[in-house]
Amino acid sequence: MLYLTNRFFWVFGGLVGLFALAYPFGFLFPLAQAALLVGIALAAVDIALLFGRRPNVLCARELAPVFSLSDPNPVTLRLHNAGALRLNLTVVDELPVQFQRRDFEERLALAPEERSIMRYELRPLTRGAYHFGNINVFVATRLGLVERRIRFDQSREVAVYPSIIQMKRYELRAMQHIAHETGIKKMRRIGHSYEFEQIKNYVQGDDYRSINWKAAGRRATLMVNQYEDERSQQVYCIVDKSRVMRMPFEGLSLMDYAINTTLAISNIILKKQDKAGMMTFSDVMGATLKAERNAGQLNRIIESLYREKERTGESNYELLYEAVRRLISMRSLLILFTNFESSYALERALPILRRLSRFHLLVVVFFENTEIRALANEEVQRTADIYRQTVARQFLQEKKEMVYKLRQYGIQAILTKPQDLTLNTINKYLELKSRGLI
Repeated sequence: MLYLTNRFFWVFGGLVGLFALAYPFGFLFPLAQAALLVGIALAAVDIALLFGRRPNVLCARELAPVFSLSDPNPVTLRLHNAGALRLNLTVVDELPVQFQRRDFEERLALAPEERSIMRYELRPLTRGAYHFGNINVFVATRLGLVERRIRFDQSREVAVYPSIIQMKRYELRAMQHIAHETGIKKMRRIGHSYEFEQIKNYVQGDDYRSINWKAAGRRATLMVNQYEDERSQQVYCIVDKSRVMRMPFEGLSLMDYAINTTLAISNIILKKQDKAGMMTFSDVMGATLKAERNAGQLNRIIESLYREKERTGESNYELLYEAVRRLISMRSLLILFTNFESSYALERALPILRRLSRFHLLVVVFFENTEIRALANEEVQRTADIYRQTVARQFLQEKKEMVYKLRQYGIQAILTKPQDLTLNTINKYLELKSRGLI
């Protein structure tokens, strides 16, 4: 398909202007006629160069089979000029409608037989199927009067799953014992909630209290007992998907923050040889997965989280209590991701939470409103700013009081910024495990 470029309109617009000047200045008329013939000839040559042969540009898109929610996902375009002319290319990739981008355009020049790689990143903010369309390459020669569009059929559907990238990153941090460098706390062993694993040679940094003196005497070198976490504890992540979790921060809903965290911590739970399960609820019960640690459990969790949708109803904690009592028979760690925007909302749920905590170790995770935090820290310039800042600080203080109230009743609580949710939740799990509470 042929397209006229801006250069074409500038050239022939100039010729129109030259013919207009030739009306009062007759001596310009022959020059205008000659220029018109040259312009037409150049346009004809340009068209012949572009359309006189088969398309000599190749383009292909490379991307991962699945995308990770809220993370930058790389996309690669590979281009090849297989012809004998230097070409100027304008590449327009048809991105999924969820990104709402209609201005994607990249320009480059390719010499004969030259290859080029273009890379860009996409950050999806909703889970689901994303459909990539065709790649449109507009080809122009050095004359640049016309362009030829070549369409490459690169239609493809990509599923956006909870963040697998974050899951792998936090797994690396938690399992390689580099927590002091990355934000995950290194928890000291308390008591004897660790099972004996083996006797090994002492290396610098080992706890001297674990030295096995009998083995050291027999081997004439220091030996230490190595322990591992007590295994096979049940841990359930419970995600509230009611309207209180629809609130967005940095384009991502609170529910999707919780889903990303559920995936990341479930992976660590399984790596620690504990059993990972999950539940979702709102005004109705959603997905339920019994805690297991077999090979396919993580995939089942990923698929369940991928299909979950937010709901507009209120949280039904009575329904959650009944489901937990029916599904979970032995004492387990329950990590509940929800949100309380007022003390009244907490008071409504507190009786059920207290009943749950009698049978299980309950951790309630809810969110700090970072926008209100920013408002509370703004510089005051007018009297109205003082009132707004006072209300904001009262709101933040109310959230802290919710934490204190939950802890008064023996319920573990985490008040966190959405962006720190995964880190704080993993730290709490490791803390509880190190204290032998699960």
